[in-house]
Amino acid sequence: MEQFVKDQITAGLKYLPSNLLKSYFLKSSSPEVTQFRKNIGFIRGICHPTENFAQLRGANIGWIRIDIPFPFEKDGSVSRAYEGFKEKCKRFQDNGIKVMAVTPYPRDYIEYGADIRTEDGADKIREIGEFLITDMKGFASGFQITNEMGIPRFTIPLTLKEAAKFIAVNIEAMYPLKGDIIIGYNSAGPEAMLHSLLLPVVHMCDYVGIDIYLGCFFNMPGFIFIFELLCRYLWAMTGKPVLLQEFGYLSGGAPKTRAEKKAKLGLYGASSEKEAKKNIEQFVENMPKHFSDHIKYVCQNDPSKYFGFLFKSDMVNHFYCELPRLTKIPGYPHTPDGQARFFEDCISRLYNVPFICGCNIYCYKDPDKCYYCGQTDCPTETRWGLVDSDENEKPSYKAVRNVFGRIKWLEAVEKK
Repeated sequence: MEQFVKDQITAGLKYLPSNLLKSYFLKSSSPEVTQFRKNIGFIRGICHPTENFAQLRGANIGWIRIDIPFPFEKDGSVSRAYEGFKEKCKRFQDNGIKVMAVTPYPRDYIEYGADIRTEDGADKIREIGEFLITDMKGFASGFQITNEMGIPRFTIPLTLKEAAKFIAVNIEAMYPLKGDIIIGYNSAGPEAMLHSLLLPVVHMCDYVGIDIYLGCFFNMPGFIFIFELLCRYLWAMTGKPVLLQEFGYLSGGAPKTRAEKKAKLGLYGASSEKEAKKNIEQFVENMPKHFSDHIKYVCQNDPSKYFGFLFKSDMVNHFYCELPRLTKIPGYPHTPDGQARFFEDCISRLYNVPFICGCNIYCYKDPDKCYYCGQTDCPTETRWGLVDSDENEKPSYKAVRNVFGRIKWLEAVEKK
């Protein structure tokens, strides 16, 4: 993880400032962008939807973004999970909602025996890519090749260079066969190193994706205008329509007191973070299994990395189930109304930037518990939704309905 951080800083300094500056001297559109907006429209999408189709359509949502299960069993037969996924896609398509399908992580391919690091790995990955893009016609309208390569928990066991090769092989396999399906990939934040490694194949992409979360993780503020700045950098670097594949804002969460934090540490045998560090291996063992297993996986079972990952990264917010005082966008408190204002203002700004071709909101429904730490009171992964865990509409649902509705109306007017 230390090398990952160093690589991101080095590549970021090399590519981000220069391309951001360059973006202000470029036209904000291109024939490709114009065609995308004309033929496909501004993507009004959502991640992790329910199948309440009437409610989805009521929010003027036109796309959903969901993960493809690995398509094959170990014996080479098509998996039941994949067949069920296709049936699910058809239900959405039949209800007038398009599907952006996200291909599996490299680790799933490796488990199957298709490892980009081996001599025949690229050929196996290419065959799977050709199968998916062909078999999903009529079920998906867009493909995203894997997800957020560069983030250790998603990239492991590959290096970033190996992950970029994995993406490139998939793009090269799918491009000649894609037909009307749009294809591309995404990054978590600017991830300049990944984008630089994929420049040789970016001409085969219909879009380049970026995931941006500000004011929701680290103990630092974010600002609405940064969404456009990061998209500008990517536009200048790739010349491709930019799709905000994931973004969102939490509707709840607050700082914890020292006493509350001490009590949480005490649950696992320590009175302070310093004391936890002295016997970090046992401290992690004492934690709930779901959270403990996640720490071990990302740290590759290296106890020397446990403390840094748990207490010096965004995982510390998961541990304490808090949002620190500075973790916000000024003017947009982490409340249901603050979340609603965020979507209204941010989506309106995005639509007015010609080279931005759409956005997928993360996510539709508040989950019952955090999928990283497993805690039900962890705001970091349980307050993103437009509807609550019982599917009651939050103020953000109404805000998205309104802003997506305006975009839908404007596009209809332009076509007349």
